[in-house]
Amino acid sequence: MSLTLATPADLPAVVALVNSAYRGDSAKQGWTHEADLLGGQRIDIEGLSLDLEKPGARLGVWRDSPDGDILACVWLEPAGAAKLYLGMLTVRPDLQGRQLGRHMIAAAEDLARAEGMKTMRMTVIAARAELIAWYERRGYARTGETQPFPYDDERFGLPQRDDLSFVVLEKPL
Repeated sequence: MSLTLATPADLPAVVALVNSAYRGDSAKQGWTHEADLLGGQRIDIEGLSLDLEKPGARLGVWRDSPDGDILACVWLEPAGAAKLYLGMLTVRPDLQGRQLGRHMIAAAEDLARAEGMKTMRMTVIAARAELIAWYERRGYARTGETQPFPYDDERFGLPQRDDLSFVVLEKPL
């Protein structure tokens, strides 16, 4: 299958997928998660719906068949001149060995190139060294820029540590 854009009807399944892959015990089935760093939900339908109202924002989903369950998703939104932000790359924890993440990134990068984008940008929690290394193997590099973790914004979860921050990665397309 390929990357398709999520519809409003897909949002409950996307929310369930993302929360299961990032937080709680279900996330620990996969090789990468935030369950030890953050508690609470990663997203909810209301917040995701509001985010999708941003100009150019979209959510890609991956299924094995057109009417099948959503197995993976990725967030895309404009991030400046000829840059596209990639976020919330999510693969169902029990399927993380199928290389769906690689397919999702490649599809997102192809979409960005087709739109004339020159750079893909992302942020990753600095404490997630294994995930940063995975992105680096896909051609992403640290920009040297960091961003503070929004401790006062409950939409990002309940921090389990007080030393969280984001690193910024980019890849030329």
